[in-house]
Amino acid sequence: MRMALGATTGNILMLILGRGMRQLVIGLTLGLIAAIPAVKLLASVGLRISPTDPSAFAIIVAILIAVGVFACWLPARRAAALDPVKAIRYE
Repeated sequence: MRMALGATTGNILMLILGRGMRQLVIGLTLGLIAAIPAVKLLASVGLRISPTDPSAFAIIVAILIAVGVFACWLPARRAAALDPVKAIRYE
């Protein structure tokens, strides 16, 4: 990932959070697509799971979004606090 030397803290946060959120949305979409047949399979085996329980899916999606935002926010905050001159000298 490359950042311009003139990037503001907000620009850096939005860059990292935007990339992370894009991956999160793709992962959640693919996961939900795969979860529906998996739940139907588990229901057919005899487990007492409703294959179309929207509240369960909504709760799981909300938890995953919260964890994903927090997981993206920590490195974004560290990158935004980094002094570009020190980073260039380190390399």
